[in-house]
Amino acid sequence: MHAAISTVAFRGIDTIPVKVQVHIANGLPAMAIVGLADKAVAESRERVRAALGSIGLALPPKRIAVNLAPADVVKEGAHFDLPIALGLLVAMGAIGPDAVANRLVLGELSLHGGIEPVSGVLPAAMAAVGAGQDLICPAKSGPEAAWADALSIIAPPDLMSLLNHLRGGQFLAPPQPELLPPLHSPPDMRDLRGQETARRVLEIAAAGRHNLLMVGPPGAGKSMLAARLPGLLPPLSPREALDVTMLHSIAGQLPACGLIQTRPFRDPHHSASMAALVGGGARAKPGEISLSHRGVLFLDELAEFAKPVLDALRQPLETGSIVVARANHHVTYPAEFQLIAAMNPCRCGYLGDPARACPRAPACGRAYCERISGPMLDRFDLIIEVPEVDSRLLLQSVPAEASAVIAARINEAAAFAKQLPALSADREDHEDRRLSPENLSASARQLLELAIEKQALTARGFHRVLRVVRTIANLAQSVIVDRPHLAEALAYRTMPLLA
Repeated sequence: MHAAISTVAFRGIDTIPVKVQVHIANGLPAMAIVGLADKAVAESRERVRAALGSIGLALPPKRIAVNLAPADVVKEGAHFDLPIALGLLVAMGAIGPDAVANRLVLGELSLHGGIEPVSGVLPAAMAAVGAGQDLICPAKSGPEAAWADALSIIAPPDLMSLLNHLRGGQFLAPPQPELLPPLHSPPDMRDLRGQETARRVLEIAAAGRHNLLMVGPPGAGKSMLAARLPGLLPPLSPREALDVTMLHSIAGQLPACGLIQTRPFRDPHHSASMAALVGGGARAKPGEISLSHRGVLFLDELAEFAKPVLDALRQPLETGSIVVARANHHVTYPAEFQLIAAMNPCRCGYLGDPARACPRAPACGRAYCERISGPMLDRFDLIIEVPEVDSRLLLQSVPAEASAVIAARINEAAAFAKQLPALSADREDHEDRRLSPENLSASARQLLELAIEKQALTARGFHRVLRVVRTIANLAQSVIVDRPHLAEALAYRTMPLLA
């Protein structure tokens, strides 16, 4: 008695087709699962045995072999429970093989026969569409899977409902795609008082998706500014929403089954390890930089992060992806994120304040900032000082500019940028297609030549200045980049207090 059920194994956000082959033969009663199964898969036999028993079925007193093919691919996760159970039911003759033919199956079984949600349902659904298969998944994962177009889905809440549906005794309605409601609304810029320069720089950062470093004393409002950045960013496109949802699904961090429609905002603590930030662990899961894909990664107390952890960000900041290489895994995750960082100017936090700075100033500030390598600092497009706010401003009742007003200006700048002529027809989709020294006015070019000499701009720094100045010109809806635009961009390229 044989049976074969289709499912998948995961390698990052990619899927590998897997066949669950079940063979029942005469011999001493035993059940073996082979094919490089990890501990969670090996424990499936107990969950499957209990789930079948809960619906009044018992495994035959024979020798049962379950092979997960291909045998040289590591199989991880509890989503193999349901395909193993269906393979056994087909081999036992409880259901016909046609009932599960050309269907991709995944789901975890509880001991009482329920089908529990699993991670990675959306990537599995996309794989089923590509293979021309239908999908069987848990009921709670159905709305997530329904975002894969042209897919027939069966989403049962338990094993008995699935059997009744496959036998024709019950009808399970196909799940409908659902949007994941925002977990919380980002705070509004109108709540801030003062910090006019920081507000302007935050608008530039949002308009051009520039990396930003804020340096200032404790309580100046750096974290408050960073928390308000998501409210200035444009909403996710449908393609971006699918990418973000798939990453969170693989990581098992989808708070409710549905499509994520807000840009991620991740703010790990400065004690985070390298594996937590870039990804890894026993199963090579995505880290914080991948979970902030298409969104914002906020690193507060930047200088308190371990130096190797910060330097590990340098490659993904340039390439937009991260390769997690381990002994048993070699996985590539997307990591196109906007880096926002904040730090104090020194360990005591009051460098530059004669009344409160420690006796070792300014040497203490230089030593503190040297915790961040030069190449890492070079990857920030904008570096600004956020001074302490005058407490008298907090008593003013006049509200500041709201996030909606700033977001409208950013949208206008984006629409203006799309109307600019592309520099090259074969690079129309590239972000930097309209950046060129030829777009500078004569006075701006002279200033740029002087800045290259005085600020010792690297080639990377040169191009980042061009990106920032183009964003400033777009906000002003100016085709030509003039000297004031460039002067403002260059003003945000030096480390405050230590320049």
